[in-house]
Amino acid sequence: MPTVDRWLLPDGIDEVLPREAVRIESARRQLLDLFSRWGYDLVITPHIEYLESLLTGAGHDLELQTFKMIDQMSGRMLGLRADITPQVARIDAHTLGAEGPSRLCYCGSVLHTLPRPLSTSRSLIQLGAELYGDASSASDIEVISLMLETMAVCRVKGVHLDLGHVGIYRGLVQAANLDEATEQALFDALQRKAPDEVAALVGGLLQASIGAMLCSLVELSGGVEVLDRAHALLDGAPESVMAALDDLAEVAQVLTRRYPDVPLYFDLGELRGYHYHTGVVFAAFVPGIGQSVAQGGRYDDIGRDFGRARPATGFSTDLRFLVQRGELPDAGVPASIWAPHSAEADLQDVVAGLRAQGERVIVALPGQGDAEAAQHGCNRRLAYSGGGWQVVELNS
Repeated sequence: MPTVDRWLLPDGIDEVLPREAVRIESARRQLLDLFSRWGYDLVITPHIEYLESLLTGAGHDLELQTFKMIDQMSGRMLGLRADITPQVARIDAHTLGAEGPSRLCYCGSVLHTLPRPLSTSRSLIQLGAELYGDASSASDIEVISLMLETMAVCRVKGVHLDLGHVGIYRGLVQAANLDEATEQALFDALQRKAPDEVAALVGGLLQASIGAMLCSLVELSGGVEVLDRAHALLDGAPESVMAALDDLAEVAQVLTRRYPDVPLYFDLGELRGYHYHTGVVFAAFVPGIGQSVAQGGRYDDIGRDFGRARPATGFSTDLRFLVQRGELPDAGVPASIWAPHSAEADLQDVVAGLRAQGERVIVALPGQGDAEAAQHGCNRRLAYSGGGWQVVELNS
């Protein structure tokens, strides 16, 4: 029979070893404390749920990323969570039922059937924050600000912020009255920045001005000056389009004042999460990385299928990926105190007291001597001196 390498893991499924685990856990605690200071309450969601609940409002892409199985108790289809956001939306809409704005945060593992582009990992540690119950730009600004503060805590350098608004494209498409197939083809062409294809798809529109506006989305990308160009090129667009531009301008103005060192980049043809998001969309990028280190946006309709539609905006990131890209110090294995193997009650009391003070104490097992202390990261030891146990340098 063939020999099975039982230590092998599936492709893209990772284990985290002590040194990296210490950095990730340190970042997790700091970030959840940060979220708490901003008023966000921690929730913990289940790893597995009924599939229809897990995928509510999340679109086709998330379904493709979700591992599925049959529940042996109910016979219903289950899914392993690939995104925690829909679960938190359910908690807000159905479980909590708060009337006013609510702020929730989370941190937990998720599994993907396939890795993200430019990545090899299918096991992520998703961390994020969501703000429900407020439809104003103030909520978008708060969530984007919290995302940028998250980058700062993890010491991620060179962050620049991409901003867009799916309402601009959505309003123009509704005015154009396109059929479903043409709209999908137009969507694909815009994502590929293919101006000739876009022009061909909208060339037969009765409202030529709307066609020209859709064509202009290909070129409306760049710095804050893009917003002025957009107001000129989209003059006469439906009211919803101009309102979306005004929202984007307000967000940009506040963020520029609040974070003057963070460059802003606008792409009005960027439709990331179009079938999921409903308003402002954003992402944080750093030089040399072809994918975002954090991303989010407004998704006002997700709570509808849970019985209560609520305005919503939020962001998420892969904590492990974020820590790898940041410059948090490598704490290594914490310095420890070595205690000899002994059943003496007074020694056990001393060990318990040191641990209560926050010290890391490793008690030797039978047969282990002081010579092994350094292998376990110990730089001190407990020695009996002067009628009691004292902490001394390891080699003293």
